[in-house]
Amino acid sequence: MKTERIRLLTMPEHQAESALRVLKLANDEDPLSLKDTIDGIDRIELEFPQFTDGRAYSQAYLLRRRLGFKGDLRATGDVLVDQLLQMERTGFSSAVLNKGLDPADARKQFDRFPAFYQRDLAHRV
Repeated sequence: MKTERIRLLTMPEHQAESALRVLKLANDEDPLSLKDTIDGIDRIELEFPQFTDGRAYSQAYLLRRRLGFKGDLRATGDVLVDQLLQMERTGFSSAVLNKGLDPADARKQFDRFPAFYQRDLAHRV
């Protein structure tokens, strides 16, 4: 069974894409505070101010697992190829790559690790 992988975008693609109801959540905000306003949101953007700051992974997990968010969960900011697998596994459905990174090259990262033994939000075992 093949599952859909995280969608990779360049910054121009991200900026050109329109969504009616988009919420941007800073990485120091509590995603659980959105529980009463999450219905009707099409996309939530979570910021990685630096690749070493992983708070958005926890936010993504909470939004998917505890709040049941079904819309597009997008990683923005300092997004590197090495982070993509973990982003996907914690619930991100799309990511805006850093300037200069080619989405076709980044997709090769998924070929390196086609399966995992542990459960995650992207692939149920």
